[in-house]
Amino acid sequence: MAVIIDGTKTSQDVRDEIRKDALWLKGDRGVVPGLAVILVGDDPASHIYVARKEKACAEAGFLSREYKLSGDTGEAQILDIIRQLNADDTIHGILVQLPLPRHINPDSVINAIDPKKDVDGFHPFNVGHLLTGSLFHTSCTPSGILELLDRYEIDIQGREAVIVGRSTIVGKPLALLLLARHATVTICHTRTRDFPEATRRAEILVAAAGNPGMITEGIGTGWSGRD
Repeated sequence: MAVIIDGTKTSQDVRDEIRKDALWLKGDRGVVPGLAVILVGDDPASHIYVARKEKACAEAGFLSREYKLSGDTGEAQILDIIRQLNADDTIHGILVQLPLPRHINPDSVINAIDPKKDVDGFHPFNVGHLLTGSLFHTSCTPSGILELLDRYEIDIQGREAVIVGRSTIVGKPLALLLLARHATVTICHTRTRDFPEATRRAEILVAAAGNPGMITEGIGTGWSGRD
């Protein structure tokens, strides 16, 4: 029997649980979890994501601080803000909304974040911990996917897991997380020779390529999207 995984309900459940923890921290230790988000430019999707993060922080009882910068902001100014946030004891997590404008090197920006505050898990320190299985901060979307599987008691060990997409934000970190849970993992991408055959093998199939309609009832008819 098919089980419909309700991501909206699960996210609300998680948020409610986090709110209880946040209230305990505030009452017992006088600490309010703080998240800072840096948004550069006018990308509509990025503005939507940041607004959702602000709402989620409010619901979870977090301090939320936003830095909305114009698209022509220089890299040096962004790095200066990150240095200030690294030293700010009221800020426990830093998110830089991607993509950044072309004149800014995303690696330089991400590498400037204190790894302890890199809650997106993009800093090489956190990526290295992910690779070795000693997790510290991990990418949000892959972590959310595992949370969904666990909440619905879907066993991962020994399963054939196929991931469609190899981005450093979702596909690659998710593959490592699933490997750590003893799944057999295949990553499909734009050079995969028989994409439909690979997806049909999947016991756990994750579409993470940003191309709607790629997966059909027959499980995969072709590839025409991004990696």
